[in-house]
This record gives sequence, structure tokens and C-alpha cells, in this order.
Amino acid sequence: MKQRDLFLAFFRVGILGYGGGPSSIPLVHKEVVEKYKWMDSDEFGDILALGNALPGPIATKMAGYIGYRVGGFLGMFNALAATMIPAIILMILLLTVLNSYKDEPWVNGMAEAVVPVVAVMLAVLTWDFIKKSGKSKLGWAWTAVALIGSLILLQFLNLHPAILIFVLLLSALLKKDPAPAGNKQTGGEEQ
Repeated sequence: MKQRDLFLAFFRVGILGYGGGPSSIPLVHKEVVEKYKWMDSDEFGDILALGNALPGPIATKMAGYIGYRVGGFLGMFNALAATMIPAIILMILLLTVLNSYKDEPWVNGMAEAVVPVVAVMLAVLTWDFIKKSGKSKLGWAWTAVALIGSLILLQFLNLHPAILIFVLLLSALLKKDPAPAGNKQTGGEEQ
């Protein structure tokens, strides 16, 4: 049952993820977090951040990891196949057909119509992550600083996103959390 659910979840992502990796992320979130509840949004965010820091397509990296986590090696291969097979088949079929009609206005309109839909899906997922960050230990002030700083670094200074993600992951790993005030110990005894 678990292998079937893995295949169906990632098959839906593979068949509906038009627009590449960014458009598939909200679909993976919907399947993995909301429908099957294999993990919570925080875990999904961690996987997404790490996956973006690594080379290669995000959809296959997430399918491979989540498939392995849910169903072991068989689950990994199952989720990867379910993610890639629809794209391979659709590429062959659609490119054959679209190549025949490439100069038709309806083909150009179809391609242009996908862009705003993907933008809305990404905006909704982004807003969910912003809300979670603001309500976390980070707080709204640091969330705003991180958003504005990231925008400046990525858009205006043309910093590669992988560098920013790597620096943020490294700083999170090296950051030491202060000990809670009520848990101070002296000489092994609680006061």
C-alpha cells in the first residue's frame, strides 16, 4: 500500500508539474505533507532547502529522498520512476505534436498561460513559509531582514542562490542556541 501511495503521489507530481522544478514543489508539498502526512511542513522546508543547495533537478532529488524515507530503496526507485516517466513520455508526445504546430498562435498562448499559474503556486507556497518563519524562533523582524537581504543579494547583486542557501545552512548549523533560563545547572545539581 505504501509503495502504491508513493507511486501515485509522485506520478501526480510528474504529470502535473508543468513549468519544471519550481512548479512541482507545491505539488510535492500537497501530496507529502497535506495528503499522506509523511512529514510536516518544517521537515519539508528543510528537505527543500537542502535539495536546492545540491546540484540537479529539485523534483527528482525530493522524490528520491522522500521515497527512500517512506519506503526504503524500493520506495526511492518507485518515487523516482513515478516522477520521471510522465515527463519522458509527455516530452516525446508533446514535442512531436507541438513541433508540427509550432507556428500556430494557440501553441504560443498555451505556453504563455502556464507562467502565471506557476507564479501563483510559488507565491502561495512562499507565503506559507514566510508565515512559518515569522511565527518561529526567528520572529518577524529577522524574517523580514532575511527576506529583504535575500532579495538584494539575489536580484541586485546577482549572487547565485546556491551560495546563499549554503551560507544560511552553514550559519544555522554553527549557531549555538542559548540555554533556557530555567535549566541552569551548577555542579550537576539543579538549583
